[in-house]
Amino acid sequence: MRVAIAGAGAVGRSIAAELLENGHEVLLIDVDPRAIKIDSVPRAEWLLADACEIASLDEAGLSNCHVVVASSGDDKVNLVVSLLAKTEYGVPRVVARINHPNNEWLFNESWGVDVAVSTPRLLSALVEEAVSVGDLVRLMTFRQGQANLVELTLAEDAPVVGQRAGSVPWPVDSALVAILREGRVLVPTADDPLEAGDELLFVANQEVEQELAHLLSQH
Repeated sequence: MRVAIAGAGAVGRSIAAELLENGHEVLLIDVDPRAIKIDSVPRAEWLLADACEIASLDEAGLSNCHVVVASSGDDKVNLVVSLLAKTEYGVPRVVARINHPNNEWLFNESWGVDVAVSTPRLLSALVEEAVSVGDLVRLMTFRQGQANLVELTLAEDAPVVGQRAGSVPWPVDSALVAILREGRVLVPTADDPLEAGDELLFVANQEVEQELAHLLSQH
């Protein structure tokens, strides 16, 4: 997979290193010469250019990329890169970093964003996830307003404990995608029983999150 990352700061370089370890091709783009630290990610391709300009993205060969990651520290830049990647180059998957929570509402399909990752929201979600049992925690947004990755840890008195996953009347537009249990990741089947302490991961429409939380934690 070929991935272009706009923004070669600490976040962009860390993403690049992970992707390279997993066997992908990575191009890092940044307009600031000080960000071009080739020794830090020597196996990546580097381009000193403004990712908000069509000429730069032509040079980067964005039309040949499977994924574009807009990871700069400037939300305006990330929105422009996302929009250009999707509308001008038809990049299949565009992932954008949100730096300021007040800008979350902008990072959606109309700006070409497939997945928006809010660092402040993710950090707060991870804190909540670590201390919350029986509360639904939103971890990530896919195409804002349409689908979210949410998590809930089942309390001992949760009404679904002991039921099989296939017998629970999950809300429409929600899907149980994984069960984390005692350090294992389980792909749920209809016959899998739900146990107290299970960490359930769902992809769910935002509109059904409250219904899902009620189903899993009502007493």
